[in-house]
Amino acid sequence: MAAQLNRDDVTEMDLNTKHVGVQSTHLLYRKFGKRLCDVVFSMCGLIICAIPMFLIAIVVRLTSPGPAIFCQLRAGRKGKLFVLYKFRSMYTSAPEKSNADFSTNERKHYVTKFGRFMRKTSIDELPQLFNVLKGEMSFIGPRPLAKTDEYVLSLRSESGADRVLPGISGLAQVNGQNTITDVTKAAWDSEYAKNCSFITDFGIVVKSLWVVTLHRNIDHD
Repeated sequence: MAAQLNRDDVTEMDLNTKHVGVQSTHLLYRKFGKRLCDVVFSMCGLIICAIPMFLIAIVVRLTSPGPAIFCQLRAGRKGKLFVLYKFRSMYTSAPEKSNADFSTNERKHYVTKFGRFMRKTSIDELPQLFNVLKGEMSFIGPRPLAKTDEYVLSLRSESGADRVLPGISGLAQVNGQNTITDVTKAAWDSEYAKNCSFITDFGIVVKSLWVVTLHRNIDHD
């Protein structure tokens, strides 16, 4: 009986040790690894995409009046505001409101023809590589929201989801994006903030590529 108890104790100690090891690995990734990946891959992305981004900017300028880059204040980590960069996909006359508040007819009216193509392929998000390099965003995290999304921002603040950097893609984006409710979206954001790890991020990257390839639920904020 004593031998059995000793074996059970050893097994429990092994499990506890493994659990502590996993938690330590996740903590190291959150503190150092995630930022290192962001810097390395954003720099590589900007180098590789420099010419395509230049050509996209030219097409945006030629196909509709206005600047090639759309700049907007978004809420970052702990609610700190920063300027988010995107290729402009809408006419400059479009009202400033959350994407979910646009009706189907309004979206057709305000989104440019080239803008629809950019949104379907997600290439309008490429300028956010600069946001990632600057440390304002990460590749993976809750999407940075504008002040018009006050309700979701308040839910994030309550759940602690705003304690991580916002991302180009995230759990909500691969699980319905704008087809889900604000409450569900905030719940996905909270889950990510609590379970951020390399494996989680890698899985979201793979799912994001799959979603973009199939053009599923893509209608950017």
